Amino acid sequence: MRKSRQEAAKTRERIIASAAAEFREHGIAATGLADLMKAAGLTHGGFYRHFNSKDQLVAEVCATSAVTMTARVAASASKGRERDGLGMAVADYLSAKHRDNPREGCPLAALGGELARADSKTRAAASDAFLQLVDVLVGQMEGANSKEAKKRAVFAASAMIGALTMARVVTDPLLSDTILRSAKKAISRLCLEE
Repeated sequence: MRKSRQEAAKTRERIIASAAAEFREHGIAATGLADLMKAAGLTHGGFYRHFNSKDQLVAEVCATSAVTMTARVAASASKGRERDGLGMAVADYLSAKHRDNPREGCPLAALGGELARADSKTRAAASDAFLQLVDVLVGQMEGANSKEAKKRAVFAASAMIGALTMARVVTDPLLSDTILRSAKKAISRLCLEE
């Protein structure tokens, strides 16, 4: 029995959501098609009805995950008062909860090394994700339309992604916490100064 277009679209969305979580938790290379289809509650054979290749899926996962990530950062920023939105966004991003849950977190921090070696479509999606994060951060800064605010937001996004990545890499829990705290302080100091 053929599925309706609506059912096929929902299945595709389920595959993308499952793949996003699997990729962030285990890595792109370490996650086989059979693994991600099983996580979506589907059989391996159905993959190619929805995607031409794993590369196509990775690019779509990156684009979809970027929307989720930037919405999370924007929601955190909206909890802040006046000038504290940036501080709230940075604190949420550089939290122990985010560090300890890559499956639900930022795809750039979880997959950055693999994304750097991906095909051009995937790298374009990752670049767009980074710029979306920058836009959310710059919107929380004084003089948001200035070139200087954009430069500070680029630094903040880069520092956040790098700090979260290293906080996950190191084996010493105290060092991991220090990385997160130090990055929060440095970003706040640079980005909230005028």
